[in-house]
Amino acid sequence: MIAVQVTYQINAEFVEENKRNIAAFLADFRELQHSKFLYHVYVKEDGLTFVHVSMYENEEIQQQILNTPSFLAFQQHRDERGLTAPAVIEPMEHLGSSLRIIK
Repeated sequence: MIAVQVTYQINAEFVEENKRNIAAFLADFRELQHSKFLYHVYVKEDGLTFVHVSMYENEEIQQQILNTPSFLAFQQHRDERGLTAPAVIEPMEHLGSSLRIIK
């Protein structure tokens, strides 16, 4: 299993567009096979810091998800117009969960 956390901060003027872009790619993700990946997005109390936590069964599924057109558009818009600093990408080791979601 592959698990990744991405944290980034955006400028206040970009918050609503970022939320719309997130909603768009999450809608597309919901149309895909759910048992092979899990994707969560959070915003911290400051309203500007977003955290994406994703889990994938394998690299093939990860690449399929990360190459979804709406996700690529989200990243491009965020990177070109919203970021106040580079995103921090952190691979993680999954130790367990209270839910059995991904094998």
